[in-house]
Amino acid sequence: MEFAFLFVDWLGKPVWMWLGFLGIVLALLVFDLGVLHRDNHEIEVRESLLLSTLYISLGLAFGGFVWWQLGAEPGMNYLTGFVVEKTLALDNVFVIALIFSFFAVPRIYQHRVLFWGILGVIVLRAIMIGLGATLVSQFSWVLYLFAAFLILTGIKMLWIGDNEPELGSNPVVNFLRRRLNVTDEHHGQAFFVRQQNPATGRLTWFVTPLFLALVMVELADIVFAVDSVPAIFTITTDPYIVYTSNIFAILGLRALYFALAAMIHRFKYLKPALAIVLVFIGSKIFIADLAGLEKFPAALSLGITFAIIASGVVWSLVKTRDQRQVVNQSSTH
Repeated sequence: MEFAFLFVDWLGKPVWMWLGFLGIVLALLVFDLGVLHRDNHEIEVRESLLLSTLYISLGLAFGGFVWWQLGAEPGMNYLTGFVVEKTLALDNVFVIALIFSFFAVPRIYQHRVLFWGILGVIVLRAIMIGLGATLVSQFSWVLYLFAAFLILTGIKMLWIGDNEPELGSNPVVNFLRRRLNVTDEHHGQAFFVRQQNPATGRLTWFVTPLFLALVMVELADIVFAVDSVPAIFTITTDPYIVYTSNIFAILGLRALYFALAAMIHRFKYLKPALAIVLVFIGSKIFIADLAGLEKFPAALSLGITFAIIASGVVWSLVKTRDQRQVVNQSSTH
C-alpha cells in the first residue's frame, strides 16, 4: 500500500495520529502569526479571553478525539494531564510577567516573545518527554522517583513558599550581559541589531533586551517542566497522551497571559492549590500500591485534581474580592 507507513506504530501510536497532531499545531501557529497577529498590536483582555477560549476548546476537543479513538481511560488521562499542565502553566504567568517587567518589554512586543517562546517549548518538551519515556520504559522504578519528587516539591511550596526569582542578580542574565553586546534600549520587535560598537567604532551585531527576555522565558519553561513532566508521567506513561496534553495546554498560554497578567493579584491562593495537586499526583502511585490496585482510577484522579484547582481559584477570587472591598471602604473614610 502506498500509505502503509501511516499505520506503522511509532512510540505506541500509528504515524497518522502523530502527523495529525503536529499538523493541527502547525496550522494553529501559522494562523496565529500569519493571520491574527500579522501586524504588531497590543492584545487587550477581551481578545486574550476570546483566543484563550478558542485554544481551550480545541484542547478539549482533541481530548474528545483521544477518548473516541483510544478509549475512556486514555481520554480521562489526557484531560487530567491537560488540566494539570494548564494550571501549572498559569503559575508560569507570574514569572513571565516578572521577566517582562524587568526588561521593560512593551506590551506591543510581548506576544512576539511568547510566540517564539512557544516554538522553543514544543521542541524542548519533546526532548524532555522523549527522555522521560525512555527512562520509564527501561526502569519502571523511575516513576517512584518522579512521584517522590512531586510530593517533596508540593510540600516545599506549601511550607517554605515559592519565592519570586531575583532577576537583577540572576547568573544567566549576568553571563549574557558579560558575553554579548547588549543594547541599552529596545529596537522595536528586533532580537538582533547591527550598530556601531562604542569600543571599536565598527559595526557590530548586538542583542536587544527583547532577546534576553526570550532567553529567560525559555529557561523559565525548563524550570517549570521539571515539575510538569514528572507530573504527567505519574498520570500516564503513554508518550502520545503526555506530549499532546502538554502542548495543547501550553499553546493557549500566550493568549491567556494577557488576561491573567492584568489580574495576577486575584489568584493569591492558586499556588497552594498547585502544591496540593502536586502532592496528590505524586501520592497516587503509592496509594494504588497500598490498596492493591494496578493504578489509581483515572476518573477519580481527574475529579480530585479538578476539585482542588477549582477550589483554589474560587477561594482566591472570593478572598481578594473581600480585601478589595475593605480597601475601598477604608479609602472613603
